[in-house]
Order: sequence, then C-alpha cells, then structure tokens
Amino acid sequence: MIPRDRLIVPLDVPTVMDAEAMVETLGDSVSYYKIGHQLAFAGGLNFIRELRDMGKDIFLDMKLLDIDNTIEKGVENIVRMGVQMTTIHAYPHAMKAAVKAAKGSDLCLLGVTVMTNLDDDDLLENGYSLKARELVEQRARQASQIGMGGVVASAHEANMIHDVIKSDMAIVTPGIRPSGANVGDQKRVMTPAEAISAGSTHLVVGRPITAAEDPKTAALGVIDEIASAL
Repeated sequence: MIPRDRLIVPLDVPTVMDAEAMVETLGDSVSYYKIGHQLAFAGGLNFIRELRDMGKDIFLDMKLLDIDNTIEKGVENIVRMGVQMTTIHAYPHAMKAAVKAAKGSDLCLLGVTVMTNLDDDDLLENGYSLKARELVEQRARQASQIGMGGVVASAHEANMIHDVIKSDMAIVTPGIRPSGANVGDQKRVMTPAEAISAGSTHLVVGRPITAAEDPKTAALGVIDEIASAL
C-alpha cells in the first residue's frame, strides 16, 4: 500500500457542493475520503456514486449500533453501495450481525473501539468501569474473534492492538494532528509519523487539511510524514 492510500480525508462539510469543491482542490493528492453524519444527511450518500466514478475509495462512517436485524439489513445495503469501509460500534452483537451481512463481499467492517475524544474520566462518567486502554483491548480482541476487517482506535493503543488482532486487520486512526496543529476536540492524538510507527494502517486527518489555507499542500505534507515512517 502506497503512502497516499493510507490517508483518509473526511468530507465534514455542510453541502455536497462544498464536498465537490474540496475534492477538486485536493485533486490526485488524495485517493480516500470519509463520509460521516454531516455530509450523509445533506446528500452525501448520493455523492458516493460521484466519488466512485472518480476512482476514489470511500469510508462510510455512520457508526452503526442497533438491534441485530436492523444492523444486518443496513449493512446489506451498504455492501450494495460499493464503499470500501464502514463502521460499527464494537458491541459483539452488532459486529456479529454486520459480519453475517457482509459475508462474501469486499466491504471492510471496522469496529469502533473507544472514540478518540474520550479519556478515562469520560468513560467513567458514561458508566464504564474499564479505562480507555482496557476497553480498546477488549473490543479489539472481540472484533478479531468475530471476523471484522479492522478497528477504529487511537494510535496510542495501536501497538497493543497488534497483539490481540489478526495480522491482516486494518487499524484506522482518527485524532491525527501534524506537529504544531491545533488539537481541537481530540484528547488522544498523535502526529502522522508517530501513528504509522505505532502500527496504524490508515490515518483520518480532517481539519488540519480541510481547514488549511492550502489543503492540497497540507495533504501532501501528511503523506510525506507517512512515507517517512514506513
């Protein structure tokens, strides 16, 4: 996998028109885009077809969690959309239903372990007795056993995750901030080079690229950092 294909840029913008403009600005510097809630609810699901026609890879990040039947039927339709990755909250029942629905397809199912804007105190407030690292380990192990294609986790846990998952699974890492960038609402962050060195396979880098004065130059800078760590 070349360095460029390890960078995923989220299209967290208000409209499809904004997304089209960002994709045009980034040009061939970016091959992988993430569509999450903001754009999905503004026509972004239809925009997936346009991205596919451009030869782009797509990470549909809806973080599904529901009863088994609802997850299964939802993932069946996501398979038909032709995206490369999608996210399921890493609850065993939800992951099992998703794996059943995606069987035989090329869809990479990612189990969301612990959100990178949460720390130990946040988990305690939300009723969890485990610390972030412990919960990530538990959920990553379960994701591997159930047959998921990878996990979403902070780069701070990437080395540990490698010890509990299958070697061919993806570790997709949000909360990436190049040196000197504003951390924003993230709490467990690393630079691109640090994250790749720690074992992350794909990096989700949003505002440091999309809010930059020159997004394409910012994207190329992140790719250079990735390449330096490989």
